[in-house]
Amino acid sequence: MLPIVTEEIAAGIFTEIFKDMPSWRKQMIHYIKEENPEINTAIIEAANKTDLDPKAVALGAYMAYILIERAVQEADAIMNISE
Repeated sequence: MLPIVTEEIAAGIFTEIFKDMPSWRKQMIHYIKEENPEINTAIIEAANKTDLDPKAVALGAYMAYILIERAVQEADAIMNISE
């Protein structure tokens, strides 16, 4: 089951992304290559196999990845506090 992405998580991520979207996207390419290369490959393949703007497709995928990752981190932190 996926964790809940709270409004606070989303707002923080959106602020981070839209400060400098092209730079953030490039940073995420390198980050996900390190963290999960299979996901990065899938994102790039999906972005290149669509009639949509590949950069926009990749941005959406990277945004979803980081939102879920932060929600997992927050859920883990809450579980550690309650133990």
